[in-house]
Amino acid sequence: MGKQTPLFDLHVAAGAKIVDFAGWDMPIHYGSQLEEHHQVRRDAGMFDVSHMLPVDVSGAGAQAYLAKLLANNIGKLTLPGKALYSCMLQEDGGVVDDLITYFFAPDDYRVVVNAGTADKDIAWMRTQAAKMGANVTIESRRDLAMIAVQGPNARAKTWAALPGSQAASEGLKPFQAAKWIGEFGEIMICRTGYTGEDGFELIVPAARAAEIWKALEAAGVKPIGLGARDTLRLEAGMNLYGSDMDETKNPLESGLAWTVDLTEGRDFIGRAALEAYDRSKQLVGLLLEDRGVLRSHMRVVTPHGEGETTSGSFAPSMNASIAFARVPAAVQLGDTVEVDIRGKLLKARVTKLSFVRNGKVLA
Repeated sequence: MGKQTPLFDLHVAAGAKIVDFAGWDMPIHYGSQLEEHHQVRRDAGMFDVSHMLPVDVSGAGAQAYLAKLLANNIGKLTLPGKALYSCMLQEDGGVVDDLITYFFAPDDYRVVVNAGTADKDIAWMRTQAAKMGANVTIESRRDLAMIAVQGPNARAKTWAALPGSQAASEGLKPFQAAKWIGEFGEIMICRTGYTGEDGFELIVPAARAAEIWKALEAAGVKPIGLGARDTLRLEAGMNLYGSDMDETKNPLESGLAWTVDLTEGRDFIGRAALEAYDRSKQLVGLLLEDRGVLRSHMRVVTPHGEGETTSGSFAPSMNASIAFARVPAAVQLGDTVEVDIRGKLLKARVTKLSFVRNGKVLA
């Protein structure tokens, strides 16, 4: 048995197929992964993401500490509730984790880290704080649960499920959050997500998570498993830690250069390594033009040398097979490459990483 979220019993009662994910017992689907995928693209679905961990970073030294810890520039956050996506790097530029940081005040931040890296991340954050002599408190918040509500109707259905929440969150732009106190206690409503659709991620009291889940279900939000979450994020061009980047890969070769702020004079862990990197590899999208299904760790043959797929799957919104691949930097968008699928070289077209956004196919 793995670790269980506060919603585990509801998943079992709903007939979910439970699998191990990073040591947690999580629902992979509730019957049909394909239907769940389309439900999110066309209407609204909810995911139990309580295996992820909110970490509160507070104290007089919090801003200076996060400025050094993160490759993106925490100084950009000045509006309370504003969020920033960033990687936390090793000195050699390898990715410790990718995470979202929310700003409330210069001495009050919330960082949300991945499930599989949570313990490692906390240890790393504390070690770096000690090295810097930073005046910060790093608090792991397992008393909180997380529910992601995603899809074109996600916001409207969340407001219907949580009376009073609309006034608190209607004005939120993407990558903004608000704290709201309602009948279920304090809920942090974040206009973020991992599907390429609009919606919210709700950080809620763990003790009230089951009631909130049931209220959302009553408002017409359907439970969605981690299987559809993976195909949705792949279509949206969003990286998965451990597949598309890890401690052996840096953000520049992982399609995440946009999350690195190399402003002159700004020092952060891993900066020197990134500046020295030869940019010989890049992460691109692949759209398979022959029949087959792309998976991770497949060999990619290009005129400029070989590469490898990092994530791959059938894309239900496109009725096609897609992948991310780390390939030589000389490969261009629109090029045709070949992917080795069980000994056969099949043709694929190089695309941007984002295939589907807000229900529209881009590739």
